[in-house]
Amino acid sequence: MAELDTSSGGGSKGGKVRSKKVSTRVDLTAMVDLAFLLITFFMLTTTLSKPKAMDVTMPAKDEKTKDQLDVAASRSLTLLLGSDNKLEWYQGEPGKSQPEVIGYGKDDLRKLLVEKGKEIQQSYGKFMIVLIKPSDKAVYKNVVDALDEMNITKVESYAIVDITPQEIELLKRENLYN
Repeated sequence: MAELDTSSGGGSKGGKVRSKKVSTRVDLTAMVDLAFLLITFFMLTTTLSKPKAMDVTMPAKDEKTKDQLDVAASRSLTLLLGSDNKLEWYQGEPGKSQPEVIGYGKDDLRKLLVEKGKEIQQSYGKFMIVLIKPSDKAVYKNVVDALDEMNITKVESYAIVDITPQEIELLKRENLYN
């Protein structure tokens, strides 16, 4: 609060009449309290909110790694990430099974990963291998959603792989490459 000091500043000697000096003083207690509250709030919120990141190990790009590792087609599930928040998937080698279009939600992609994972585990006694192939029309959020579903469904082996021209044609047939 502000306060005025109206003290006379000494006795009167007679003669001249002098005007009283008025000094102002502003009480900054409330503003200091508010500043400390804000500092405390921002320090707490920055220490409590930790960045959330998923570790993705990508191979080094050199001449030696151009040879790709062969994957058992019977255990592989390929996800072709297209536009419009949709993806197309097929099991095994391209062209041998009919591709299907699904979304990224828990009723679509998660259900597919759980069902196919159990099916492959029962049939072959080994875990499923998922190949994630984002097209250049897929958005970053869809790649992150696919990786999140891999973690949620506990898929043991998955990889982000370059999409082939044959697979881009599959996406074009379903209007997922526009």
